[in-house]
Amino acid sequence: MAEGLTGLLVRTAVADGGRRVSVHLADQDRQALIVALSHRSGLTAGGGEVLSGLAALGAVSCGVDTAEDGRRVWAVLDL
Repeated sequence: MAEGLTGLLVRTAVADGGRRVSVHLADQDRQALIVALSHRSGLTAGGGEVLSGLAALGAVSCGVDTAEDGRRVWAVLDL
């Protein structure tokens, strides 16, 4: 499950066309958070299709948001 979620998160960030992609991992209370950051500013959050894909892959929670440093796509999964 983690591999599929991570793959989709990274492919989504790469598709944004930024110069680099960062992947961040964290765990707490038997859950893992996986975040991919596209490092391309000026994008809208969007992401309806990727959110349904993450949910289908078993994400307990997922989302998309934007910040100065680019678009973040994230998913939480139970460990």
